[in-house]
Amino acid sequence: MTQARRYAGGVDGNRSLERGIEILRAFRPGVDTLGNGEIAERTGLPRSTVSRLTKTLVNSGMLDEVRAERTYRLAASVISIGHAMRTGSPVLNAIGAMMRAESAKRRLNVGLATADRTMMVYLESIRYSPRAALRNVVAGQQVPMELTSLGRAYLAGIEAAARERLLKHFKRRSRAATRALLADVRRSIGAVERDGYCAVSWQPAVLAVATPIVLEGLPVYALNMSLQNVDRSHALANEMGAYLTAFAARCKEALAIPAGI
Repeated sequence: MTQARRYAGGVDGNRSLERGIEILRAFRPGVDTLGNGEIAERTGLPRSTVSRLTKTLVNSGMLDEVRAERTYRLAASVISIGHAMRTGSPVLNAIGAMMRAESAKRRLNVGLATADRTMMVYLESIRYSPRAALRNVVAGQQVPMELTSLGRAYLAGIEAAARERLLKHFKRRSRAATRALLADVRRSIGAVERDGYCAVSWQPAVLAVATPIVLEGLPVYALNMSLQNVDRSHALANEMGAYLTAFAARCKEALAIPAGI
């Protein structure tokens, strides 16, 4: 079973289209070019199928062929699609300026993300102090759903059945480690239900809090605030959580939706 069908839950669709999308997904940050064999390994597709579809993707302008290396790289048109998505996003258009103002006011990072399978993808990331940042987070970057405040807030905002399906994918090297991870994820979900946000520190000296943004007829989003180079504490998490929930309420008001999740 290909990754597309595994995550779609067996929903019928156009197989060639699904496989073409899987090939595009095989290109990830840190990977410049891939050959047909590498793509076949990453996607689980037959090499003959990959060879046929990469030619189609080159002809459609989605891949560039590097003939000297017999490999492919993503074409510039992929960026255009992402740009069109961001500029057409009703959520970013409504609260993007508010996020920038809040980041400057609170002197912390503000981000907005939604799910891409079992990852969270940033739609916007406002970095208050880029020079001091431990990592450069930009729009389009992915972070693990199960490890981050964004991902756990997202899980708290979606329906229970969809949440349980996702939880089955979060596995570690041992059963004990998996059980510990899932218990921690459920504690974060409980924190969102109780306090309106969850606090997670999945990287050293970084503290992040997040809350879900639920819009009727649109995907569930997650809004977060984070600080780097800090001594993590419950007091700081509570302070940031208060900032976040107040800001989220203003964002939801700007989006004309109820403040509750």
